[in-house]
Amino acid sequence: MATPKIWWLLSILLATSSNCCAATGPPARPSNLQCYRQCYRTGCSMNIQCMWDPKPDPKIPTNYSLHWQPANSEDGHPTNGTDLSSVIPRDRFNHGELRVWVQAKNQHGSANSDPLDFSTEDIIKPQPPSVTSSHQEPLEIHWSTTCGQLQLSIGSCDVRYRTEEDQVWFGNVTGLHLCNYAFPDAQPDTVYEFQVRCACNTGLKSDWSAILRIINAESVPVGEVDVWSDCGISPTSLNCFLTWKKLSISPARRLILGYKVRILYNNGTELLKNVSTAEPSSQFMRDDKKWCLDFPLKDVSSVAVSAYNALGATVPSSLAVPKTAGKERNDQLIHLNMNQENLTVSWDLPSPFPDNLKEYVVQYKQAGCSPGRGFDWIKVNNSQRVAFFKGQFKNFTAYQVLLFSVSNNLQVRLLASVIGYSTQTTPSAVPVFEVTSIGTTDVTLSWEPVPISKQNGLILFYQIGLDGQKVYNVSASPQHEKMTFKLQDLRPGQNYEVWIKAVTVAGPGESVSTRFKTKSENGQLTAITVGLVLPVVFFISLAVFLLCVCQRENKVCPLMSRCLYDKVPDPGNSHIFSHLKHQFNEPMGWICIPTEPQPKISLLEVVEKTPEASDGLTKLVVRDGCSQMNGDEKEDAVTEESDRTDHRYGKEAYSKMVDSDEEKDDCWSSLEEEDVPSGYERHFMPTAVEIGEF
Repeated sequence: MATPKIWWLLSILLATSSNCCAATGPPARPSNLQCYRQCYRTGCSMNIQCMWDPKPDPKIPTNYSLHWQPANSEDGHPTNGTDLSSVIPRDRFNHGELRVWVQAKNQHGSANSDPLDFSTEDIIKPQPPSVTSSHQEPLEIHWSTTCGQLQLSIGSCDVRYRTEEDQVWFGNVTGLHLCNYAFPDAQPDTVYEFQVRCACNTGLKSDWSAILRIINAESVPVGEVDVWSDCGISPTSLNCFLTWKKLSISPARRLILGYKVRILYNNGTELLKNVSTAEPSSQFMRDDKKWCLDFPLKDVSSVAVSAYNALGATVPSSLAVPKTAGKERNDQLIHLNMNQENLTVSWDLPSPFPDNLKEYVVQYKQAGCSPGRGFDWIKVNNSQRVAFFKGQFKNFTAYQVLLFSVSNNLQVRLLASVIGYSTQTTPSAVPVFEVTSIGTTDVTLSWEPVPISKQNGLILFYQIGLDGQKVYNVSASPQHEKMTFKLQDLRPGQNYEVWIKAVTVAGPGESVSTRFKTKSENGQLTAITVGLVLPVVFFISLAVFLLCVCQRENKVCPLMSRCLYDKVPDPGNSHIFSHLKHQFNEPMGWICIPTEPQPKISLLEVVEKTPEASDGLTKLVVRDGCSQMNGDEKEDAVTEESDRTDHRYGKEAYSKMVDSDEEKDDCWSSLEEEDVPSGYERHFMPTAVEIGEF
């Protein structure tokens, strides 16, 4: 009984032998051999061109060679050629009958095609005819050949036709010996395509002519111009450019002479532009399929475009310009199938479903292209869920695919967006990678995403590695913002190296690294202590400073006095202090008011007038103070008292002073006349009567 190992070896041997058997053997025979001499207006080529259909095995190299010999001779002449064709030079044959065949040869053998016998005069091939239309009813075409230049008469011709929408030639008329063909069954307002081939009275038929498109009935153009806007690669951009597709021949009904563009601004003003197809303005860009306005639709509320020919114009096609940028949608609503030649876009029903949905618009935009370039769109009805694009999509290049909904009132809404690539490779490095904050056990990393022009593929995530020990996968969404990541569970006071890479389906890209050192625990404790102690020390120092300033040399702050001592008079309101010079020289005199440590109340003694008084005046004797004096004596007394008080109590201490307004009269006369000089003394100072009673 065979063991499993033996069965395994036998299966491998059987598969190998079957492959070897299938691969051995001569190649397939070439088929459909054709030979001709190409003719031009001035004559025919002397060399013979031969073509055939090869059937090579892709696994085995196969060589093809063309063989010929005179029909009545056994002498053969081989020549090597390509897999599809070869040439018999003129110097290798004479006019007459030739027999030609093709041989395919590989390492296992060879195979010959069926031989082809012909006369060298019977294989001339004229150029394709030139076809025109008469633009009359019924629809009729005309053509001309090069047979006349070759001194030959025209032979039979074939005509085939189809509508512009069809891909298959459903009409085929052969054996025509005229140079025109009338098409009586042409449908009105329909575009037809025609091709013609002809032969001369001898030789082969030409290749098919170029396609001629004809509208069977010319009239005013119908339909609408396909209008849209190019807002660049960003789905939220408001920097949009007006663009529209050329009106095709079928709805145009005739040659389109130009387009009328009406631009309505938000302030109500209107701008009309006439775009000629023959001499376009520099404000418009165009290619084979589209037109594009060369300035953005700033402060524009709506636009309308119509096409016109010699008979009339189409109905204006309107487009509402969004006033606010749409929100970027990256949900899985859109599904892409993309290669270098085709893009298939499918989508699910949006939720919530748009109100009054008229149609969907699917567009793509190539990254890095100017307005109107690398851009296309398709409008589909509201029941369709798929759209197809044909084009040349570049490798490693981003294409932004957007899905919009258009309501019946022409309101445009962005439903979803996604970025696609035809082929992908590894991305470039991130442009900026840095450490933004450092702690004892954690740090915060920050980096800028790879620019979309250098991503080379759809970035799935970013890899962050720490000292070759740990690798973190960080989501790449959103890719247009600055990204951050926090590393935790680190050791205090430790040096680290960290790197970052962007990753696509093709693998990780280039890495960028940086170094950092975490903070130590002692440093953090010191910082916390300093942060708590410094404010306390500051406020204590501030309080001590204020107390020292306000209580310096037994001075009391006026604010403190008002708070602690109720109804204490302000000496500054008295006229007595109007002549004190020392008050203005005292430091911080505007803050603190000096007070005497032991205020004294002067005692007034009234002395009766005696006859012995030679001057006739009653002298008032005031303890520590005032007596009747002349002007000079009063001034000397005030000065002496002021100096004595300053010496005793320091600068600007209170001294015994006499109000200058009251010293014009003597103290006794003022007392006798009961004249109180000011409101301050009258309110706070005792009168002479009150002192006497006391």
